[in-house]
Amino acid sequence: MSRMGDVLAGFHAAWEFDSDSVLIRHERGLRTPKLLSALGERRIPVAAIARVTLTQGRRGTVVLRAEPRPGADPLMEAAAGQLKEGCDPYRLVLPAERETLAEYYADELRARLTGSGPADRFLVDAPEGPLSFKAYDGKASFDGRTVRFRWFWTGASSAKWKAGDQSFAVSELTGVEWRSPELFEGHLRLLGGEPTTEPADQDPATVVFGLGYGPVHESLPFAAAVLAAVRNRGPAAMVPASVPRRDPSDIAERIRHLGELHRAGLVTDEEFSVKKAELLSEL
Repeated sequence: MSRMGDVLAGFHAAWEFDSDSVLIRHERGLRTPKLLSALGERRIPVAAIARVTLTQGRRGTVVLRAEPRPGADPLMEAAAGQLKEGCDPYRLVLPAERETLAEYYADELRARLTGSGPADRFLVDAPEGPLSFKAYDGKASFDGRTVRFRWFWTGASSAKWKAGDQSFAVSELTGVEWRSPELFEGHLRLLGGEPTTEPADQDPATVVFGLGYGPVHESLPFAAAVLAAVRNRGPAAMVPASVPRRDPSDIAERIRHLGELHRAGLVTDEEFSVKKAELLSEL
């Protein structure tokens, strides 16, 4: 840019222009979409931008947008086009009277673009871990090396209870499938090996959203962080993480629910004995 550190402020966000990047800062407030508040501050290298547009917005506004290159941003790759317009982290909405200034910065950015094709690696940093969120049927956590699903007895299917709590090393995964909780059948599925057609509520590699669980501002950054770790994994990512000891009261509650499944005929005698032994071994 002509001057490093120039700032263009819009509604609920501001862009600071550097010689080879744009620092996007999102305000934290009630009027700011929760996803943008959660993202906070992100540095976008110019090399990650495919093109820049300036269009007329609603109610006397203009919209400056930097379109990321395919494969450059793990957040946008995980979102797969499911974000609502107001949650797009690459949009800056400004009053119409700043259109001339916005056009100047749009031209400055365009002059520095290096390509529009797919990126061969992620150029934008993923959200930092550790991360966790509550889905409808379990809690998902990620420490940078391992994804863990701990099932809730109030929401998890009997198939997931039979399979037990799940732990997936990054080295075992090939990607993620995120379906927005604002759409039908929202979920987060971990991909690895052969594709599956198993319903989300029956698949131990999937947590289900809905009823206020798995909100976009929690589950999407989580999915992006896992996706980035999978794409960028190295020897360090393949070291298994230690498994924390469980709360005895939690184990007792799980055994109680397992007994309910057994009495209801959803778990066989053998399955009940094996799973109970597994739970007791975690104490």
